Amino acid sequence: MSRVILFNKPHGVLSQFTDGQARATLSDYIDVPRVYAAGRLDRDSEGLLVLTNDGKLQAKIAHPKFKAAKTYLAQVEGTPERDALDALRLGVVLKDGKTRPAKVEKVPEPDWLWPRDPPVRVRKTVPDTWLRLSITEGRNRQVRRMCAAVGHPCLRLIRVSVGDWALDGIAPGAWRDA
Repeated sequence: MSRVILFNKPHGVLSQFTDGQARATLSDYIDVPRVYAAGRLDRDSEGLLVLTNDGKLQAKIAHPKFKAAKTYLAQVEGTPERDALDALRLGVVLKDGKTRPAKVEKVPEPDWLWPRDPPVRVRKTVPDTWLRLSITEGRNRQVRRMCAAVGHPCLRLIRVSVGDWALDGIAPGAWRDA
């Protein structure tokens, strides 16, 4: 029987079950045999990670050819102007090629957001802005690299949805069956 688990990955946790370097992994939070992450979130990112025991579903979620939308909230340094947002919407040239276009909009800081541990470094002289971005690829650290390429490095990155699955009320470190 196919099983899908939605996990709110905390900052600092690896998107794998083993490490060998004593860093926090999925096994510190999820004690379910034979489920695997469908895609990854880098250690510095937070939010929705989908796990499944269904290899075909895992490939459909993770492989770029299926174009599963992944939506993020990104706290970025500075205030992106129209040209930076348009560049993200058209696709950004990175070292590994041009990205697919992203859907992006400025949004207010979410009122449901949990505090991050450790806290985000805030500079009094540099404002920050929240963006909602949706991409259909999953390159290594892609959203972070895209934001940096348009002059607005990510301070905090939270994935809020993958396809039709959403984070909706799952506390950091908690999971539920989809």
